[in-house]
Amino acid sequence: MEEEYGREFFVILGGVIMLNIGLIGESEVVVTKDNTAKALKSGELEVFATPAMIALMEESACNCIAGHLEKGQSSVGTNLNIAHVSPSPVGMKVTCTATLIAIDNRALKFEIEARDEKGIIGKGSHSRFIVDKIKFQNKADSKI
Repeated sequence: MEEEYGREFFVILGGVIMLNIGLIGESEVVVTKDNTAKALKSGELEVFATPAMIALMEESACNCIAGHLEKGQSSVGTNLNIAHVSPSPVGMKVTCTATLIAIDNRALKFEIEARDEKGIIGKGSHSRFIVDKIKFQNKADSKI
C-alpha cells in the first residue's frame, strides 16, 4: 500500500483504531552518569549514550500513539535509522519528539528528533508495528 500523508487513517486489528498523521509524542531525560556512553559501554566518554538516545526516541514514538490503541494491543519497534550528531554532557536535559508521518495498516512510521538545551543532537526515522500483546508474547516465549 502506498503511504498516506496528511489524512486520518483507520488501523484494523480486532477492531477499529483511529490514528492521525501528524500525531506527536514527546519524552525527556536528564543526562546522568547512568545513561552515558561510559556507563552503557558504548564508548569511553561521559556523554549521553547513543543507546540511551535510541531508547528515548522509541519512548517518544510509544507516547505518540499511547491512548490510540485498543486494550490488549501494543507496538513493537521494527526499524530505526538515526544519526547522533552532537554530544550532551551530564546534567543537560534531552527532549525527544516523534511525529507520526505514515500509516500502512498496522505499520507506523515516525520522524524523530532529539534536542538538548543547545540544539539538535539526533534525528532520523523509526518504524513500529501494532501487535496483539498476548499473541506476540506467546510467540516470543515459544522460543524457550
